[in-house]
Amino acid sequence: MAAAAAAAVGGPQAAQSEVPEQGPALDKAATAAHLKAALSRPDNRAGAEELQALLERVLNAERPLAGAAGGEEAAGGGGGPGAAEEDALEWCKCLLAGGGGYDEFCAAVRAYDPAALCGLVWTANFVAYRCRTCGISPCMSLCAECFHQGDHTGHDFNMFRSQAGGACDCGDSNVMRESGFCRRHQIKSSSNIPCVPKDLLMMSEFVLPRFIFCLIQYLREGYNEPAADVPSEKDLNKVLQLLEPQISFLEDLTKMGGAMRSVLTQVLTNQQNYKDLTSGLGENACAKKSHEKYLIALKSSGLTYPEDKLVYGMQEPSAGTSTLLVQGLTGASGALGQVESSDEEDQDGSQGLGKRKRVKLSSGTKDQSIMDVLKHKSFLEELLFWTIKYEFPQKMVTFLLNMLPDQEYKVAFTKTFVQHYAFIMKTLKKSHESDTMSNRIVHISVQLFSNEELARQVTEECQLLDIMVTVLLYMMESCLIKSELQDEENSLHVVVNCGEALLKNNTYWPLVSDFINILSHQSVAKRFLEDHGLLVTWMNFVSFFQGMNLNKRELNEHVEFESQTYYAAFAAELEACAQPMWGLLSHCKVRETQEYTRNVVRYCLEALQDWFDAINFVDEPAPNQVSFHLPLHRYYAMFLSKAVKCQELDLDSLLPDQEMLMKLMIHPLQIQASLAEIHSNMWVRNGLQIKGQAMTYVQSHFCNSMIDPDIYLLQVCASRLDPDYFISSVFERFKVVDLLTMASQHHNTILDVEHERSMLEGALTFLVILLSLRLHLGMSDDEILRAEMVAQLCMNDRTHSSLLDLIPENPNPKSGIIPGSYSFESVLSAVADFKAPVFEPGGSMQQGMYTPKAEVWDQEFDPVMVILRTVYRRDVQSAMDRYTAFLKQSGKFPGNPWPPYKKRTPLHPSYKGLMRLLHCKTLHIVLFTLLYKILMDHQNLSEHVLCMVLYLIELGLENSAEDDSEEEVSMGGPERCHDSWFPGSNLVSNMRHFINYVRVRVPETAPELKRDSLAGTSSDDLGSLQNSRRPKVLQRENSGTAQVFSLVAERRKKFQEIINRSSSEANQVIRPPYTPKKWSAPGSAPQLTTAILEIKESILSLLIKLHHKLSGKQNSYYPPWLDDIEILIQPEIPKYNHGDGITAVERILLKAAMQSRMNKRIIEEICRKVTPPVPPKKITAAEKKTLDKEERRQKARERQQKLLAEFASRQKSFMETAMDVDSPENEIPMEIATAEPQVSEAVYDCVICGQSGPSSEDRPAGLVVLLQASSVLGQCRDNAEPKKLPITEEEQIFPWDTCAAVHDVRLSLLQRYFKDSSCLLAVSIGWEGGVYVQTCGHTLHIDCHKSYMESLRNDQVLQGFSVDKGEFTCPLCRQFANSVLPCYPGSNVESNLWQRPSNKSTQDLIKEVEELQGRPGAFPVSISSETNLSKEMESVMKDIKNTTQKKYRDYSKTPGSPDNDFLFMYSVARTNLELELIHRGGSLCSGGASTAGKRSCLNQLFHVLALHMRLYTIDSEYNPWKKLTQLVEDMNSQLGNEEQQPEVPILYHDVTSLLLIQILMMPQPLRKEHFSCIVKVLFTLLYTQALAALSVKGSEEDRSAWKHAGALRKNTCDAEKSCEVLLSFVISELSKGKLYCEEGTQECAMVSPIAWSPESMEKYIQAFCLPFLRISSLLQHHLFGEDLPSCQEEEEFSVLASCLGLLPTFYQTDHPFLSASCLDWPVTALDIITQWCSEIRSFTERHAEQGKALLIQESRWKLPHLLQLPENYNTIFQYYHRKTCSVCTKVPKDPAVCLVCGTFVCLKGLCCKQQSYCECVLHSQNCGAGTGIFLLINASVIIIIRGHRFCLWGSVYLDAHGEEDRDLRRGKPLYICEERYRVLEQQWISHTFDHINKRWGPHYNGL
Repeated sequence: MAAAAAAAVGGPQAAQSEVPEQGPALDKAATAAHLKAALSRPDNRAGAEELQALLERVLNAERPLAGAAGGEEAAGGGGGPGAAEEDALEWCKCLLAGGGGYDEFCAAVRAYDPAALCGLVWTANFVAYRCRTCGISPCMSLCAECFHQGDHTGHDFNMFRSQAGGACDCGDSNVMRESGFCRRHQIKSSSNIPCVPKDLLMMSEFVLPRFIFCLIQYLREGYNEPAADVPSEKDLNKVLQLLEPQISFLEDLTKMGGAMRSVLTQVLTNQQNYKDLTSGLGENACAKKSHEKYLIALKSSGLTYPEDKLVYGMQEPSAGTSTLLVQGLTGASGALGQVESSDEEDQDGSQGLGKRKRVKLSSGTKDQSIMDVLKHKSFLEELLFWTIKYEFPQKMVTFLLNMLPDQEYKVAFTKTFVQHYAFIMKTLKKSHESDTMSNRIVHISVQLFSNEELARQVTEECQLLDIMVTVLLYMMESCLIKSELQDEENSLHVVVNCGEALLKNNTYWPLVSDFINILSHQSVAKRFLEDHGLLVTWMNFVSFFQGMNLNKRELNEHVEFESQTYYAAFAAELEACAQPMWGLLSHCKVRETQEYTRNVVRYCLEALQDWFDAINFVDEPAPNQVSFHLPLHRYYAMFLSKAVKCQELDLDSLLPDQEMLMKLMIHPLQIQASLAEIHSNMWVRNGLQIKGQAMTYVQSHFCNSMIDPDIYLLQVCASRLDPDYFISSVFERFKVVDLLTMASQHHNTILDVEHERSMLEGALTFLVILLSLRLHLGMSDDEILRAEMVAQLCMNDRTHSSLLDLIPENPNPKSGIIPGSYSFESVLSAVADFKAPVFEPGGSMQQGMYTPKAEVWDQEFDPVMVILRTVYRRDVQSAMDRYTAFLKQSGKFPGNPWPPYKKRTPLHPSYKGLMRLLHCKTLHIVLFTLLYKILMDHQNLSEHVLCMVLYLIELGLENSAEDDSEEEVSMGGPERCHDSWFPGSNLVSNMRHFINYVRVRVPETAPELKRDSLAGTSSDDLGSLQNSRRPKVLQRENSGTAQVFSLVAERRKKFQEIINRSSSEANQVIRPPYTPKKWSAPGSAPQLTTAILEIKESILSLLIKLHHKLSGKQNSYYPPWLDDIEILIQPEIPKYNHGDGITAVERILLKAAMQSRMNKRIIEEICRKVTPPVPPKKITAAEKKTLDKEERRQKARERQQKLLAEFASRQKSFMETAMDVDSPENEIPMEIATAEPQVSEAVYDCVICGQSGPSSEDRPAGLVVLLQASSVLGQCRDNAEPKKLPITEEEQIFPWDTCAAVHDVRLSLLQRYFKDSSCLLAVSIGWEGGVYVQTCGHTLHIDCHKSYMESLRNDQVLQGFSVDKGEFTCPLCRQFANSVLPCYPGSNVESNLWQRPSNKSTQDLIKEVEELQGRPGAFPVSISSETNLSKEMESVMKDIKNTTQKKYRDYSKTPGSPDNDFLFMYSVARTNLELELIHRGGSLCSGGASTAGKRSCLNQLFHVLALHMRLYTIDSEYNPWKKLTQLVEDMNSQLGNEEQQPEVPILYHDVTSLLLIQILMMPQPLRKEHFSCIVKVLFTLLYTQALAALSVKGSEEDRSAWKHAGALRKNTCDAEKSCEVLLSFVISELSKGKLYCEEGTQECAMVSPIAWSPESMEKYIQAFCLPFLRISSLLQHHLFGEDLPSCQEEEEFSVLASCLGLLPTFYQTDHPFLSASCLDWPVTALDIITQWCSEIRSFTERHAEQGKALLIQESRWKLPHLLQLPENYNTIFQYYHRKTCSVCTKVPKDPAVCLVCGTFVCLKGLCCKQQSYCECVLHSQNCGAGTGIFLLINASVIIIIRGHRFCLWGSVYLDAHGEEDRDLRRGKPLYICEERYRVLEQQWISHTFDHINKRWGPHYNGL
């Protein structure tokens, strides 16, 4: 290999071979120094030549990659070629440094860095900041360092994870305000930077061109055109890997600062250099070959390389505006015929591009030059070319971006980038990894185009806009298909195909996002809006999206495959059409920009006209199809709106003729009708996706680019078209024309009956929205924002972030309302109240919410806006329910209110015509007909219909025409209308117009025909018919019969009129009056005949009758002005604001009366005629049936309600008793404990079979329990302050002072010196991994439980728990459990016999205790034989053992020794007692009142443990009871025995453990007197221990003083109960050994500066003894059911002592209480103390130090706490998200930190996996015995691991609005929420995670 390398080097090999080993480095340095000197001479030609020769040799591109290309395996492994490359790099470094050290050279160059810009480049996933307050460009971003160094307090900033990569803008005043610069970049430092010395960078100028050329040669060499069959990425990546060191070297150079960058810029942009080196003209074969490869690459990319003679590339800007005119669409579609055939998949671009036919842009050469010509003139240009070719490798991108702080480079690079723009698009389209590539492209372009100055320059010099538009157009042309809208066969229109990868994968977004970015600059947008050619091209581009993704309604069967293309379609319209539109709109804000709007509107209308022509559209839309995409309509609408609102343009000057308006309105109207159809389930066969489209269309991110412009456009059309035409069109589009008949029956030819009602509701609702919405008709931005916010808040309370998300913001960031802006916050505080998050323990974690203020409900609730903005129909209901609740609560209205009528903002004058809709006969006929139908109870009408009808009438009254001169309209004049329905068109006067007869067409079966036999006689001669019947009426009312009214005919007629009126050129369009087939009734339908109905009503009379009908009373309406005439003058009457239909009718009648005297008179008249009672309806059988059905349903409903209520109350009472987890206060003791003392047997209820009864041997009952291992106790420390979570490298947490650690040390110390079996009786374990037992208090039969478990096992659908591990949920309260604890037969509360105070002497009791303990198996015989009960007891004991890990059970030196089990069993009791103590707050001061909410199962647990402990007997001589109560003579002989280790001295025993051992060794049930006796005896030992510990704590002087003081009182009467005497005796006994001797070590360890007073000594002794007294009292409480006393903290000791019977009852409390008075020595105090001390003495002879340590037991543990977290989340995040893991030394992808001990772990990290356990799971076992609480750093969320399950708990960090920010998506500053953290800590301490958190899942050890 080496030989090959050497051969390849060629040329002189001196440098490699002749110099000795360490030589090359020295030699290179020497050569470099020599060359530098040579070049510094004035005449440096010789030096230059020498250097060139050297570089030729070293930087020879043939060398390294030849190995790789030759396919030698070793090459990749970094063998020979790798070494040669490194050598070349070494040479370069030496040469640059000119013989000096490279590092010194770097430092020297850095000194000259004028660092005004930060320019730090980052890649995806980097955490950066964006401050909207400081940013000028919306894309501004800062690195964390610059952000924290700057001052952004109070700004609107957020942290974000970069998606595509970016660069820091600190210091760049084009992009951000200078006030936001950080400290480093605030100083304009260029002034004081010295000039760079010439010779420093001289060598660089010579070396770098060769180096870069060498790199380019490598790139040319390595690139092979991918063959069609071989995926090429592998090869490209290989080349890139080999080039890694070179590119990194360049990157390092850029980091040297400004001086080096400017050298690099010179090298990269120098055209001469490039020409000399790359032309390939020299005699060098290698260079020639390289140049050939370059040409091949250009060609294969479909690019031509123009000869130098004809350079018409990008350099010379063409004069004048561009001439990119398109030759009309017709030509285009011809060319598009072949599009589908082009083989898109073909990798070889040259063929693909050859075949593709695309829309030819007229200026052929120009188009070619944009798309196909590339001429490289500098290294930079070719480097970028290869960067694109290699699909933007990250390293290259970073290098190119790192250079940007150099201004000259920035301009050159931007131009180069623009020059390659088309090529980038082509590469992107072919790329396999288009996502990654898109990100890299945007990473670059966003740095270039965000700068307005630069963007303007490139636009002017390089036609940036032309290029972008052309490239976009070209890109979309590759995926066009024929449009099927309207006229499928002959359509000439083409649309994008949403199923293509280009749209589906959003491949176009880099180009579109660049386009949006440059349009945000005013200077660039101006050029765009002025350039007519560009506008035409752009509208052409937009028309590709017009009518895309067409939906055709499935009429027969359900569609097989639901296409999801609609995502792509909506995204494309929003990104490619709407966002550029908003960008352009943001520059059309003032009068001066009128011209721009005119341009856009003009070309938009032209494009629309072309579109109508292309799809052959006249006036009828094709049935059953709809496209939601009409971007051309929306462009037109939005520019119109802007023109009127901001630019004071005259609307009419921008509107087309009537005919065009009629066409314009059709498609948006079609969409509105389709929305109603979709919601009526008429499109159900098209699958769910069609619902998805309807929702997306109105959804907050889309609505202001979609539905809002559509409605606005319809409003404009309605204001300019004939109102009758418009109204009839609406009802025709909504397909409800047939329904609008007076007849009770009708036949709808195009709509099924079940859809009629909802379509009618849809049509009326649409009209209401159309007439009352003012979004674009005169509302200011702030009013709009307020209305939007009120609508969202009325639907539901909202969090701040969801409001920001739901309020449609202008998609273009530079326009008006930015979320989070001042106006947003001020409007929010005006309309809403903040509800801080509440925490019910056990409830879900709530977020801070905003809820509408009362006055908003009262005055601003707008149902119309709510309907417009709801995505789900249920939200409208939700808003109404909340409104109802508000009215009830505030006492404004008790019943079910109707949506309130809201006053509107005044209309802008341009749109006044819209109100003509309310005053047209067509609408009045419809309203009259509907009122009549509702009154007559025709089918298919709902309250909603009535509500909308009344709303429209009210709108009409509010907006009555001004020119109406009250009563003067003569009714009988020539105004007589053609259809004899209404005389005029004004609603106010039409309301009072009586209509007598109506001619209707009805099916022959209709009831009307039977009643009116005359109708059949002469239906043609209407007049004669009427005269013959009713002459009198006719003379009074001048009206004939209203004709059969056909909306459709009406619309046709108007259409014809309009068209004839419109210009003569329109003649060719006129078709003969068009009568589609669908209106003639098909044969199947019943024959229609004409009938005449007698009506005799006016709108006013109908309203009054409706009032009677709604109120259910006759004559219920009484005109209010008869009592109070004032009421007609008042403008607003509050009592009418809220209410139901009755109120609405009253309000309308009042308004009608106010508007006209005639109306007032007629209302009074109608009211005077006593309305005849409505005849009772004859009920047909069928109707009766339905009525019965209704009644039955009603009754069933009532029954159900009753049952439910009953069930709820039962459940409630159960919840109150059961769920103490939630409410520690209302404690109800368990049923078991409430049994009366005289009952001999306790009775249990089984929650499965429901039977009650005692627990018996063969059918035992058991308690539902949850066993879990717990290390909470081990986390207690002796300090009440919780530890802080470390947030710097210095802070660390050491677990040495935890309770668990201290106990561990003690046990291992004992085990070192004493006999193992005795050590295991001297302490308790279970501080870590102890088993905690808790119950919900429900009992069940154990056999019932087994069958329950079986049924669970067979039930497949299990949520979160595993039955195989014995887990289940309590059948009654659903609390999580995993075992059953058998209840011991017999009574639980000991009967009086056991409780009687005994008169036996202490000595007798001591004897009895000893005998009882010695008696093995003293249980009732029956149990020792195998019964069900004993089996269950055994199995539960197994469960308890298996709950914790082996390491927490086995402490013995001999594994499996019985002592281990013994120790484990009494420790379980200890763990449960200690934990209960913690739940009670660490002391018993509060007494039994607040047991911290736990029902206790200690009694049952004790029985189980005792049963098992009795299986072990302690040899009588070792029984500690003897040592405690008798004097043993032959102590010394025992100690003298050297071979075996001694027993643990009794003073080193843990007294509480002794207590448990003694009690569990006694036969159960235990007698109270024996219990008291044991406590008394143990207290004497405890007291002695306290004295011994005190004596060690004191200093030498203290001890001698104490010894002396006590000796004086030794012989007084109560010496045995005197603290001084006993202390002095203990000291004298212990000082016989060496315990106090070692003064030297004692100085440092034990000295305590306190002076001991009798008080402080007493306090110390009491504190030492208290824990024991607490545990004993708890035990007594559980075993004998005695209440715990409550007391003050200072008297806890004495109260507990007397409760335990240690204090004589006759004790007086006058003199201060002394703990010694509780002593009751079983034998002479001093003798027994001597005996105890002598054991220690013999031990301390040898080990004084340890002896001393063992005596001082630290028993004052404080409550356990989680770590204290910092106030601001950022401090945690910044430290931990970059911290490396101590195990794998990598920065974890998902870092987490344990909140119990502060350990930093990798979540899900495979790096730290051990035996298939990931690190978090492993840590949860080691730290919490299976319970882990972790904070996920990147998500701010807390995760709980409990055994084999885990759950997301929520976050304890909330933002300023009380919200979580999961995954830090919003990146707002987060602050600790103390309440939540307390809740978390409480759940941890009380072990209730399993009960309170509901969403658990298995983690399979993968966390």
